[in-house]
Amino acid sequence: MSFVVFADGSANLPQSMLAGITLLPCDYVLDDKPGTYLGDLENFDGHAFYQSLAAGKKMTTSLLNTQCFLDGFTPVLDQGKDVIYVSMSSGISGTCNAARIAAEELMETYPDRYVHIVDSKGCGFGSGLLAVRAAAMSREGMDAREAGALLDEEVPHACQYFTVDDLNYLKRTGRVSGATAAIGTVLNIKPILYGDSTGHIVSCSKVRGRKKSVKALADKYREKKMDGPDQIICISHGDCLEDARTLAEYVREITPGIPITICQHEPFSGAHVGPGMLALFFRGKER
Repeated sequence: MSFVVFADGSANLPQSMLAGITLLPCDYVLDDKPGTYLGDLENFDGHAFYQSLAAGKKMTTSLLNTQCFLDGFTPVLDQGKDVIYVSMSSGISGTCNAARIAAEELMETYPDRYVHIVDSKGCGFGSGLLAVRAAAMSREGMDAREAGALLDEEVPHACQYFTVDDLNYLKRTGRVSGATAAIGTVLNIKPILYGDSTGHIVSCSKVRGRKKSVKALADKYREKKMDGPDQIICISHGDCLEDARTLAEYVREITPGIPITICQHEPFSGAHVGPGMLALFFRGKER
């Protein structure tokens, strides 16, 4: 490997997609009990977690601080290797900025080494698929500077659209107002959300009813998709597997035979969108 690729637990990657990627831990507090999510998706009981949120348990998350990156990157630099870290969006977390501070400090300490931070402008598979691409570049022997530049160019094509079942989770994190959440709940309004060019979560459309929202995600794929052998489709869900399977069927109607990865949405960012969240990730013409 020409450089070492880092991501963190919010990248939502199952074990089958983690080759060549080192995950950093994500800390949280669930009902006053501190915990750490290490990215072990196969051991994550998504049903129990999202049921606990539905039952009223509160979870708060912490950004990955600068020391976390210093501790993670330093041993790699000591071995004479470069580093690329694919971060969750700077628009929703201070983690990306913390990583950049660490990178600047480390490159002063190790002037012959290179540390590149990719702001994915997304989360979940929105950062995870970029990390997968970075790992492939490393295996091919690409230089870290060249790879970092290509990954930055790829960010606008990392499409990620999602809907939620309960707007109150977004209200708690300030994504929608209390009045919007209340009206949306009464009228059964389901927003179609995405990470915009600045990495902030915004609504691109609204539909009434769950079934229409699932179909609307597939319509976004039809509108934005880029065909090619490097297309990877991923769906994550907050304990709503049947809806995820329905979405996959819609996508396959558009692109028959395309492989699709379906898995629970990890808890670190999942706490902010709640049970019933359904997200579609793919490479597109634009966000």
